[in-house]
Order: sequence, then C-alpha cells, then structure tokens
Amino acid sequence: MDRKTLTDLDLQGKRVLMRVDFNVPLSRDGDVEDDTRIKSALPSIEYIVDNGASLVLMSHLGRPGGKSNRSLSLKVAAYRLAELTDHPVKFVEDCIGDSVEKRFSTLKAGEILLLENLRFYKEEEENNPLFAKQLSRWGDIYVNDAFGTAHRAHASTEAVPRNFERRVAGFLLEKELTVLGRLLDNAASPFVALLGGAKVSSKIGLVSNLINRVDRIIIGGGMAFTFLKAVGLEIGDSLVDEQYLSVCKELMDEDGKACDKRIFLPVDCLVAREIDENSEVKLVSTGNIPKGWTGVDIGEKSIDLFSEELGRARTVFWNGPMGVFEIDNFAAGTNKIARKIAEITESGTKTVVGGGDSVSALNKVHLAEKVFHISTGGGASLRFLEGGKLPAVEVLEKKDN
Repeated sequence: MDRKTLTDLDLQGKRVLMRVDFNVPLSRDGDVEDDTRIKSALPSIEYIVDNGASLVLMSHLGRPGGKSNRSLSLKVAAYRLAELTDHPVKFVEDCIGDSVEKRFSTLKAGEILLLENLRFYKEEEENNPLFAKQLSRWGDIYVNDAFGTAHRAHASTEAVPRNFERRVAGFLLEKELTVLGRLLDNAASPFVALLGGAKVSSKIGLVSNLINRVDRIIIGGGMAFTFLKAVGLEIGDSLVDEQYLSVCKELMDEDGKACDKRIFLPVDCLVAREIDENSEVKLVSTGNIPKGWTGVDIGEKSIDLFSEELGRARTVFWNGPMGVFEIDNFAAGTNKIARKIAEITESGTKTVVGGGDSVSALNKVHLAEKVFHISTGGGASLRFLEGGKLPAVEVLEKKDN
C-alpha cells in the first residue's frame, strides 16, 4: 500500500477529522441490526484518541436524497459506538453550521464527536467544494477509513482531503488495500474467482481483468445466464444482459479457453415459475431451461463441480450469491458454497469475500468469521480488482512524499 497511514502522524493535541463507513443495516425498529462496519473502524478510532487527539467522525447512512430524514439519522450509530468504546462519544444533529461549531469548540482530547448523516445535504454526493470547505473546519488532520465509499468522488472522500496538508489512510482502509492488492500481485496458485449476483454489467470489468490473473473463474447467480446464452444454450425466461452477450462470447472464446478450461458455468440449475417462496420449482440442466421458467439457483451437480474447484484452490475471491438466496427455497446453492468457503479457509486457503450480498449469505449461515478476510466495500473492492482508480485513495498522501 503506497499511501501514508495513521502511524505516520504525530497525533498528540491534534484534532482529527475521519471519514468512516457507518452505513449500517437498521432493524424495523430503527436500531443498528449489524454493527460490523462500526466495529471495523474501532482500531483507527481507538488509536487516534489513545494517542492524545480529539476525533470528529463523519459518515453517510442510506439514501436520503439530499434531504433530512430522521429515520436515517446516525444517532443510533453514536449510541452503538458508545457501547463499544470506553471513550466519550458525542453526537450533533448536523454536519455543518453553528451547532457543530459549538460542539467542536469544546471537544477535548480523548473525546469523539459523530456528525449527522452527510447525505442530508445533496452537496455531499455532488462533491461540492463549498460544502467540503465547511466540513474541513472540523479538523487539523484528515483520515479516511471508509473503504466502502472509496470508489466514490464525494465531498467527504475527495474534496475535503484536498483542504488538508496531512491526509492519510486509516487502518481499515490500509488493510483492505493490502489484502486486495495481494490478490492482484501475489496470490498463491491455484487462484479461483467465484462470481455471482444478478447482472453481468456490474462484474464484466472484473472478469476481463482477472481472466489472465486467475486459474479459474466460476460464475453463478443471475449473471451466469448471459454467459450461457452467449454460448448458445437455452435459458428460458432467466435474467440476461443482452448488450453484454458479445463480450461474454469473446471472453469464453479468448485463446480457445472454453468453459471447461478457464471459465466454469453451472451445468444444472433450479428453475421456478415465479420468484416467490411458494412457486413451483424443478431441477434442469442449464442447456434445457424451458420457456416460462426462470433460473433461481445452481443445482446439485453445479454445487459439486464448483466445490471441487474451490477445494483445489489456495486463494479464493468470492463476490455475489449463486442464486436468489434471500428466498429460503432458492438459497441451497449459495449456502453450500458458503460452507465450502469456510471449510477451505480452515484448511489454509486464503479466502477473500467482497462485501454486499456475499457477506449477507455468510452471516445467514453464521460463517462470516470463518473466512480469511471480508471486505467492507463491495463496489470499492470490485473497482480495485478491475484495475480502476479509487478517488478517495488517490487524493491521500503517498509514502514517498
């Protein structure tokens, strides 16, 4: 990782402004349902305040559309953070203006202040420089520890740090970039990429960048059906990205690498009349999906095939479920693959899971702590592994400066 971090700073007596990712799932009652992202920021938070600084945290939560929405207030995150740390945690119901100025002016070393949801202002997602200037008043040093938003050029991640001479990565951001960087540059072979999810459009760049870096790419989920159609198989009414058919065909044909040599596709799948818990279902080969039926999960033969390849791997990157796992009747493939990922991790395989639904799938079967590394940013991890730039990282200090 070529960016400076917290350990490059003298924090004593400083005021630190840190971007975190407290975009946590909320329960129906409005409480924090999963505090993984808050806990992930704790090493940086504790380090900063333990080294004599005061700390102002800023984050977004949900998609309020640039308007104040009390159901998306970060106050619940402040309560949870206060339960997780011994340091005083304060909360202010805005992120700019006089009310923040009042709290900030009295903030002491060892204390933490969490600002209200940044996205209550449309200027945050617009990367507005004037809004960024107002946010920049709340610190002498800028730290970014929000890997989940690193692929976004928003005010708090891209414009704000430009107003600071010292702008560095937090420990979580450092860890994410180090682990993911090793996947591209120093992964133990055999290296298998396991990709799923609904659409090819969100993963095609990743497939293109990884195809000559990995030993196998296993493709499941809804995105598999575009690849299957691209090689001439009947997919019934399954999901397909028509505009990517030619790209998928080219990837399958590259240097004569057919699906049984480099890219593995499902050989059977569970199909349903409707995407519904009570729908009629049946198991068919992937080349024989009838009209009126939709693929909703990989079948037993595919589970066995994929598990066999995963069992040979020394490095695995997984992003995306194998089917519509949110519905229990369509979750068997994803659940069994999750268990296989946990099993091979215990045997020494380095397994990296790329955020989002893959993490939800692991949590569903209580295996999230059984993998080597869970990325806190699905979109950011995909952008990084595609070979793309992360605006929030590009703006931080380089180590050679």
